[in-house]
Amino acid sequence: MKVETLKIWSCQIKTAEFPMLQPNSLSAEQSLESFLQKSQARTNACLQNLLQHSTPNAKLNEALNYACLNGGKRIRPVLVYATTLAVDGNLDSADAPACAVELIHSYSLVHDDLPAMDDDDLRRGKPSLHKAYDEATAILVGDALQSLAFQVLSSQENTLPDSTRLRMLDTLAKAIGSNGMVGGQFADFSLVGKETNIDELESMHRMKTGALIRASVTLGALTQTTVNSGSLQALQSYAESIGLAFQVQDDVLDEVGDTKTLGKPQGSDRLNNKPTYVALLGLEQAQAKALELADRARDSLSEFGPAADQLRNLASFIVSRTH
Repeated sequence: MKVETLKIWSCQIKTAEFPMLQPNSLSAEQSLESFLQKSQARTNACLQNLLQHSTPNAKLNEALNYACLNGGKRIRPVLVYATTLAVDGNLDSADAPACAVELIHSYSLVHDDLPAMDDDDLRRGKPSLHKAYDEATAILVGDALQSLAFQVLSSQENTLPDSTRLRMLDTLAKAIGSNGMVGGQFADFSLVGKETNIDELESMHRMKTGALIRASVTLGALTQTTVNSGSLQALQSYAESIGLAFQVQDDVLDEVGDTKTLGKPQGSDRLNNKPTYVALLGLEQAQAKALELADRARDSLSEFGPAADQLRNLASFIVSRTH
C-alpha cells in the first residue's frame, strides 16, 4: 500500500497519521468553527514536526516549543489557508507560509513581553517565556524563531516555482522589518504618554499588527501562481481592513475583557499609558469602528465567489472574539 507523505522543511509527515493534513480537510463549505479547528490542528502538526528537528540543544528546543505550542488562535495561519481556498491554490504549498507567519508571530510575542519592551508576565494564560526561563533565553528563542520562519519558506518542498518562493520571502521580510512590524513597535513606544490623533494611531497599527496580517493573506494568494493583480489587490484591501479591525478589537478587549479569558493582563495598555482606539474614540465608537472595518473587509471580496466564504467569516470572527 502506498503511504502518502507531506514534506515540511527537511522532514516528512505521514499524512495517514495526521488527517488534518489531507488537502480535503479544509474547505470553504465547512463551518467556521470546524475550519478554525482543522486549520489550527494542521498548523500545530506542522510546527511540532519542524520544532522536533530545529536544534539538538534540549533546553533551547524545549523553550522553542514553549513559545510556539502553548496555545494561541493561529489567526495568521488560518488566513493563509482561507486565502489559499479563495484563490484555488495548493493547500500543501500553504503549509510552509502558514508555519512561517506563526513562527514570526510567536517570535514577536516573546520579544514584546520582555522587560525592555512591554514587560508582561503572562502570555496565553501562562508565564511569559522570559519568566518561565530567563531573558537571555527569550531573546535567543525569538531570534531562532525568526530565522526558522525564513528557512521554512526558502526550503519548502512543493511544486511552487523558485520565483514564487522568492516573492514570498520578500513579502514576509518587508512585513516584519522597519517599514512593518518592527517599525510599528518602535512607533508604539514613541507614542506612549503623548497626545495622539487617530491618523497616527492607525499608521502605527498598519505596521505593528496589520503588516503581518497583510502578509499572511498575500502568502496564501501566492500559492496560486496564476493569481491576477486585481484579485491580489482586492485581497490586500481585505487584509488592510481586518488588520485594523483586529487591533481595534484588541483595544476593546483590553478595556472590557478579563485576564483569565484574555490570557494576558487586562488593562495593561491603559496602565502603561499607551494610545488606543478606546482612549481616542471611546468604547462605543471603537466597537462601531471594528464592525465598520469588518464590513469594509467583506465588501473588498465582492469579486470572489463562495470559495472566499471563510475569509468573510473570519472578518466577522475577528470583531466578535473574546480573546
